[in-house]
Amino acid sequence: MRRTILLVALAAAAVAGCASWPAANRHPGFFVTSSNPGHGADFGGLAGADAHCQALAAAAGYGNRTWRAYLSTTGADAVNARDRIGRGPWTNVKGVVIASDVAELHGTNQVTKETALTERGEIVPGRGDPVNRHDILTGSTPDGRATVGGGQDTTCGNWTSGGAGSAIVGHHDRQGLRDDVASQSWNSSHATRGCSLEALKSTGGGGLLYCFAAD
Repeated sequence: MRRTILLVALAAAAVAGCASWPAANRHPGFFVTSSNPGHGADFGGLAGADAHCQALAAAAGYGNRTWRAYLSTTGADAVNARDRIGRGPWTNVKGVVIASDVAELHGTNQVTKETALTERGEIVPGRGDPVNRHDILTGSTPDGRATVGGGQDTTCGNWTSGGAGSAIVGHHDRQGLRDDVASQSWNSSHATRGCSLEALKSTGGGGLLYCFAAD
C-alpha cells in the first residue's frame, strides 16, 4: 500500500514538473542556427536556407512549425526579410519573448547574446569570447528590407555564393568595434569580406542565421 502511494506521488510530481515547463519551450518561434551546412553563405537560395532552419528545428523537436530564415534578397524579385517571418509574437527556446510583432522586432526587441539562443538553447559566442561568432547573415537594412541601389552585393548572390561576394550581417550580441547604432545592430551591422566560411569567420561569424516560425 505504501509503495502504491509512493508511486502515485512520484507520478503526480512528474506531471506537475511537465506542467511547469513553459509551453513556449515546446513551441519556440525564434532561434539562431547552431551550425552552417558547410558552404558559407551558399544555402541554395532562400528555399535552402529555410530548409536548414526547418531541419535544425525538427532535430530539436520543433519541426511541427513552419520555419523561415531571416534573409532578404535583391534584384527584380527582391524579398524583404521582415515580410517572410510571420506576424509574431516570437519566443526563444526558453520562453523569453523576443518581439511581439514585426514592428517591435525592428524597434525595441529583446535580441541579446543571452536571448538569441540556438535551437538547442545554447548561447552563441560573441565579441570577447575565445571564438567570436556574432555575425549573423541577414542581407538586410535595419528595418528588415532588401538593399536598393549601390551595385554592391549584399546577399552573397542571393544566398547562392560560397566564394566571391559579400553579405550584410547583424550582431546578435549587440557588440561592435564602434560605439554606435550601426555597429551594434542585431540585423544590419556591416558587410562581410567574402562568402566562404573562411571569409565569414574572419570578421567574427560562422555562417549562422536567425530562424523564425512563420505560422
